[in-house]
Amino acid sequence: MSNQADKTTLDALVYAPAHEQARALAAGEVSATDLLEHILARIDRHNPELNAVIARDDAAARKAATLADEALARGERRPLLGVPVTVKENFHVAGLVTSVGNTEFAGNVSPQDAPAVTALREAGAVIVGKTNVPLALADLQTYNNVYGVTRNPWDLDRTPGGSSGGSAVAIAAGLSALELGTDIGGSIRVPAHFTGIYGHKPTFGLVYNGGTGAPAGKLALRDLTVAGPLARSAEDLELALKILLNRDPLASKAWRAELPPARHGSLDQFRVLLLTRWPGRKQSASEKLVESRLKQGLQAAGVQVVAPDAVADLLPDLEAAHVLYRTLLGASLAIPSSARATAVAEAAEPVSTDVRKRAERISHGDWLQNNEQRFQLRAQWERLFERIDLVLSPVFVSGPFVHDHTEPKDERIFPVAFDGEVKELKFADLFDWSGLPVLPGLPATSFPIGLDEAGLPVGAQAVGPYLEDLTPIRFAQLFTAGQGGFIAPSGFT
Repeated sequence: MSNQADKTTLDALVYAPAHEQARALAAGEVSATDLLEHILARIDRHNPELNAVIARDDAAARKAATLADEALARGERRPLLGVPVTVKENFHVAGLVTSVGNTEFAGNVSPQDAPAVTALREAGAVIVGKTNVPLALADLQTYNNVYGVTRNPWDLDRTPGGSSGGSAVAIAAGLSALELGTDIGGSIRVPAHFTGIYGHKPTFGLVYNGGTGAPAGKLALRDLTVAGPLARSAEDLELALKILLNRDPLASKAWRAELPPARHGSLDQFRVLLLTRWPGRKQSASEKLVESRLKQGLQAAGVQVVAPDAVADLLPDLEAAHVLYRTLLGASLAIPSSARATAVAEAAEPVSTDVRKRAERISHGDWLQNNEQRFQLRAQWERLFERIDLVLSPVFVSGPFVHDHTEPKDERIFPVAFDGEVKELKFADLFDWSGLPVLPGLPATSFPIGLDEAGLPVGAQAVGPYLEDLTPIRFAQLFTAGQGGFIAPSGFT
C-alpha cells in the first residue's frame, strides 16, 4: 500500500457494491492486490467471531489479484476484474473441500471449479474462499460439525439464516463483495433478510447449478433448486445474474438465454400486488412492519398497488400451492441407500416429518400428477402477471431468531410475535413466504427495507413473472433508492 490515502480509499470500498469496486479498480484508484490484502486482513480480524469464511486459498487469490492488476494495466475491462468474491461451500472450487457440512466428506477436495465459479473467474473475480453452510444445506441456521457455527453480524446470538448463511454474513460484514448461493426454501432470500443485504432467486433452470454437493460426480440436478447471487446492491444482482447465464456445458452448445428487459424504468410505472397476510393465520409483528414499510415507499413513489380482491379470480390458492410445494420438495430428496446418507438427508427440511415421509414414498404416477399441477400453477401465475408486474411480500414470518441447535430439528420451537402475544411455531411452519415463488419456479428478489425497533434488519421480496428476472431486480433497485438499502452493521470497521 503506497500511502494513507490508499488506506482511506480501501476502507471506503469495503462496503461498496461489487460494481463500484470494479469501477475503482478500472480507474486505478486502488490495485487488486491492495484490495485483496485489505479484505484478507478484515477476514483475519473479524472472521473468528463470525465464522463466515471457512475455506481459503490465499496463495491462489494473490496470484489471481496479480494477474488482474496486469490485465488492468493492459487496459482490459471485465465486469468483476480484480474484485474479491466468495462462494457458498457446496460449490466446487478447485483445491478446496466440498463437504456440505458433513464430516464424512471433510477431505473431499474438488479437482475443478463448478461452471458457475468458472463464470465468476472469467468475469475477472478473485475467489477469496468459501462460506459456511448447514449440514446438507438443510436448515435456517448455519452450523455443522466440520466448521462450527456462523453468527449474524447484527447480533452474534442470532442466526444469519440458512443455507446461504455464511454467504450473507460475508457480504454484510464486508468480507466479500459478491456471493454465489443456492435456494430451494429461501436459502438465498432468508439470509439476505436476516442480515440486511440483497439476494436473488432466479427463475428455475435459468442458472446452471451443476458442480455442487458431495460426493462429487452427480449430473442430475435437484428439482426446485436454483443458484443465484447475494450482494450489497440490486445492481450487483443484475450484473452477477448476466455473468452466470448459459453455463450448462451441454445446453450451451445450442441454447442461449437472453433475459427480457425490466418491464419499467421508474417506480410509478409498476403495478404491484401487495401480499402480507398468509391465508389462515394472523399477521405477525414482522409481517405488519414489512407491510407498513412497503406501503410507505409505494405511496411516496406513486406506485399502483393492486388489492388482492381485485385479482381474486387469478390469484392462486396459496395454501394449496404450499402443500404441493412441500410434497414436491420432499419428493426431491434422493432415497438414501445407507444409514449415513439417511442421517444427512433427514438433517432438516422445510417440510414436516409426516409430509416428508409421504413425499419420499410418492409413486412416479403421483409425482407426474403433482408435476402437472405445478405447471398449471405456473400458467395461473402467468395470467396474473398480465394484470400486474410484481407481487410484494415478506420473506419470512419474523426477523432473525436466536440460535437453537437442539435436536431433532422438526421439534424445535420458534417464538414469533403476533398481536402482542408470542406463538410457538415449528420448523416446518416457517416456509410459507419463502416457498411461495419456488414451486412455480418464479424469480424473487429479497431487498432490505431498514431496521426494526430492536435494530435488526428487515427485508421484503419482489416476485416476478417467469423468466423476467430483471423486473424484480430493477424494482428492488428503484425502491431501495428511496427507502431502505444496505446498512453496514456496527463493530466491523
